[in-house]
Amino acid sequence: MRSSIFILFCCLSNLAIAQFAPQAGISGSTGIHKTSLVFKAWAKDCNVERGFLDIADKSLGKTTLGDNTSALGIADAEVVSLGDSGVATLHFSPAIYNGDGADFAVFENGFQNPANFEEAFLELAFVEVSSDGIHYFRFPATSNTLSNVQIAGSGEYMNARLIDNLAGKYIAQYGTPFDLENLKGTAGLDINNINSIRIVDVIGAINGYQSTDRNGQKINDPYPTAFPTGGFDLDAIGAININGSSIVETNIAQANIYPNPATDRLFIQLKMEEGEHLTIVICDISGKQLYSQHANKHNEIDVSSLVPGLYLINILSEKKSQCIGKFSKI
Repeated sequence: MRSSIFILFCCLSNLAIAQFAPQAGISGSTGIHKTSLVFKAWAKDCNVERGFLDIADKSLGKTTLGDNTSALGIADAEVVSLGDSGVATLHFSPAIYNGDGADFAVFENGFQNPANFEEAFLELAFVEVSSDGIHYFRFPATSNTLSNVQIAGSGEYMNARLIDNLAGKYIAQYGTPFDLENLKGTAGLDINNINSIRIVDVIGAINGYQSTDRNGQKINDPYPTAFPTGGFDLDAIGAININGSSIVETNIAQANIYPNPATDRLFIQLKMEEGEHLTIVICDISGKQLYSQHANKHNEIDVSSLVPGLYLINILSEKKSQCIGKFSKI
């Protein structure tokens, strides 16, 4: 009877503090799929400082999977394992700026619990940014996962609703978004000129070498993971708001979009080359495609069915996709 009461108490405790977005694929999730049109660039340079297989027994050595190139380009399941306390530093040029919503997203290779899609095997990391490549500032992270029992490194699952501003919150192919607005007003940081992002493995031990969140709570994630793929497995970082990306230097970027805000009708005038085949795609701010049509020089789009909010306008050609602007629906 006492055992049943304890289990019920733990379940209720988790529900009481489960205040953040759920796992990818569940309504309300903020995970962004790697193919989303919101991504304008991917990291092109990375430096990795390996962490230990088990920080409590450094004689075991450090992780070995992947290398400095494994986290470059689009998320592709080729990862670099950081190990306990490992660090990866990635660079962006042009720099990332603080725009509407998430500004970049970090990809890991977690996997879902087939018996409960709310849960997944996750390995977490802190995210830090810099505008000068020297001074780094950490996103304020929260972990409300109970820390009375250690999550085993052998494959125990976690609930994303208990996690905020920690990379690795979402399963493979879905990036965990980060909004630079969270760091607004930080002395020594220009949130409109972020050129470096640092990923720092969370040591999920609840005793000894534990990591803590913004509230001083222990962060409980799989430990130990004493194998070559241990610790946070960095797949990629996708940039969403890149300086200079609002105007792309191609003919199709020369567009006139009006009225903005729009109510029922949206007009898009494009400068197109003769014989060019383009598609106009409208997405919500998370990158989910809502509408598409073949493009002409003069386009009229019915937006009356869209809910009020901010939307992205993308142009697809046979070779690439480009975001040419945003509009508000009222």
